[in-house]
Amino acid sequence: MNTFWQFMKRNYKIVLLIMALSAILWSFVPNKKEDPEKDKLLLELLAFVLEKGHYDPIAMDDTFSKSVYKEYINAIDPSRRFFVQSDMDEFVKYEAQIDDMIKNKDLRFFELTYTRLIERMEESEKIYKEVLEKPFDFNKEDNINTDYEKMPFAKNKSELKLRWEKQLKLSVLSSITDKLKLEEDKKKKDPNYTEKTFAELEKDSRETTLKSLNEYFEFVGELERNDWFSVYLNAIVERFDPHTFYFAPEEKDKFDISMSGTLEGIGARLVKKNDITEVSELIPGGPAWRGKELEQGDLILKVAQGNGEPVDVVGMRIDDVVKKIKGKKGTEVRLTVKKVDGTIKVISIIREVVELEETYAKSSVVKDGNKTYGVIYLPKFYIDFENKDKRDAFKDVAQEIERLKAQGVEGIVMDLRDNGGGSLQTVVDMVGLFIEDGPVVQVKSSGKKKDVLYDKDSRVQWDGPLVVMVNNFSASASEIFAAAIQDYKRGIVIGSKHTYGKGTVQNVIDLNQFVRSSSFGDLGALKTTTQKFYRINGGSTQREGVLSDIVMPDRYSYIEMGERDIENAMPWDKIDEASYKVSKSASFSDVIEKSKSRMASSEQFRLIDENAKWINERKDINTYSLNFKKFRDEENAVEATAKKFKGIVDYKSNLKFTSLPYEEEIFKKDSVLANKRERWHESLANDVYVEEAVRILSDMKSTTVAKGTINLKDKKLKLVEAK
Repeated sequence: MNTFWQFMKRNYKIVLLIMALSAILWSFVPNKKEDPEKDKLLLELLAFVLEKGHYDPIAMDDTFSKSVYKEYINAIDPSRRFFVQSDMDEFVKYEAQIDDMIKNKDLRFFELTYTRLIERMEESEKIYKEVLEKPFDFNKEDNINTDYEKMPFAKNKSELKLRWEKQLKLSVLSSITDKLKLEEDKKKKDPNYTEKTFAELEKDSRETTLKSLNEYFEFVGELERNDWFSVYLNAIVERFDPHTFYFAPEEKDKFDISMSGTLEGIGARLVKKNDITEVSELIPGGPAWRGKELEQGDLILKVAQGNGEPVDVVGMRIDDVVKKIKGKKGTEVRLTVKKVDGTIKVISIIREVVELEETYAKSSVVKDGNKTYGVIYLPKFYIDFENKDKRDAFKDVAQEIERLKAQGVEGIVMDLRDNGGGSLQTVVDMVGLFIEDGPVVQVKSSGKKKDVLYDKDSRVQWDGPLVVMVNNFSASASEIFAAAIQDYKRGIVIGSKHTYGKGTVQNVIDLNQFVRSSSFGDLGALKTTTQKFYRINGGSTQREGVLSDIVMPDRYSYIEMGERDIENAMPWDKIDEASYKVSKSASFSDVIEKSKSRMASSEQFRLIDENAKWINERKDINTYSLNFKKFRDEENAVEATAKKFKGIVDYKSNLKFTSLPYEEEIFKKDSVLANKRERWHESLANDVYVEEAVRILSDMKSTTVAKGTINLKDKKLKLVEAK
């Protein structure tokens, strides 16, 4: 989750730190304009800022050096297809010296690896062109292991060529398999269609692979020394924690892509994992979200424009993957993705402008027999920092509660699944809609006393039964909300075993403010961790996330997901709890046991759990046959097993979902909105998790609806972002 905060106005001490750093570092500026001198300045500047500004700076010692070395080598040669062992024998001499080289502004290690990488890439370009000139023999018994990170480097150039041959053979084999399926589909639609021969498909696939690699190497050839030096710098700064990142000058101007990986046109966000691009989030309302085929965790392997040939994007920078996916509204992009269960799927998406309306809170009335409940879906804790009079999540949710109360609902479900965070003050105010008053979250800066953020309004918008739905991708501000509701015992948190576990705060610091001279031009920016969140019970949400009161099986049940799955994530810790009073509501133990009993006897939840186990079994499979028959048999077996779990998406409940009266009036003039809500209600009716949430509400003891309505004008919204 690449997210950032704006500084809280009261954090004047950080401003003083910046001023102090500037005064110290002005004396360090060299007068030369050569790139090496600028690189030395950046090394010194970043090390100093991290030491003084990071929440928990780590020691730059031999252990640090070895971790930087490993990360950097993985970053510049993730598939082990450029360097050979003799190169590594030279590089490893510097493995424990990087900390000293940073302090001494010594660039020898970077210069050596950069020069050698360019040399090896030129050699590799000749290798793949030579290999792809001749047809592959797919009748041989051979296989390939794609767990490249654990693979040793090739002993020599001959072995390196064999490695290239295997990687290219796998790429071509995968392409042939995809093309065969397309041919079979064409034959089914048109019996007179003449299918291409295997030899023709093999040749087409080699040409496609060659074209993709040519594009990749053309792109790599355009990279400058500065681009590779940024990779080196990030191998250093990311050792402090996964959310600390250096933005080169050109990246600093592209925060929409650099910070969140926004894919214009389909509505998705990406993260880079080694040399593969992963879908990290679907933007509510976007075409990918509405299509329901692309999912979080999908790995993007190829991109095609309409009916054009797919281009292999493995190894490409995220910016260049974005360029291939975005496009004009109404045009088609086809993504070849590897699903979390190992299946390969081609997903067609028609590009559109992501509709802002769908990123706002919305609610639905739920009828379960003669009982009425409400569901509020909140995709993020949004606020307009430039104009606080515009819509924000707190005001919208408060309004939705009032509308649901007018319909006589007996309980409310707050759906925070996939909610990646947002405004800190907004989530504090929103918790206040459900509690009388008291602390909501604690925030601590390094070496400073904690700040406790309170809801100071004793009025309550809703004091009836409350269920909070979360999943593995509920992060940051979502975790603050769920944790507060849980600590106050105000409601029941249900969903994945735990939420994402991002309990840290980042600030983006412009490095140019530290230097007096502009002789080197723009120095870029550093996003670094400066604070941590803590629950009111004292526990951090970092790594651990929020553990659900009722754990519901999902496809990630047996896989470590979120911050705890990241090697260098900051640790969980605990501080003193804040002073707060637990809700006087009855114990939820009986409600929890009833839910567990229902899920244990549910065929749908049994199928979901079985699917999760199968996914867990497949997650570490990295060896593939390069024999065509075996490869296709393996693919068909995976697809056959995947079909077994089709019932998960075909599920339908007996619940009835309807829009609120004010929307029904809008529908008379807005058929587009009416269609959107109809599709949303269909998805809710097919959602076994929502169904169980409603059952839980039914089991909870009903109370009066509210002690008083909050006047939204009484709430002062502070401009703080907590994504």
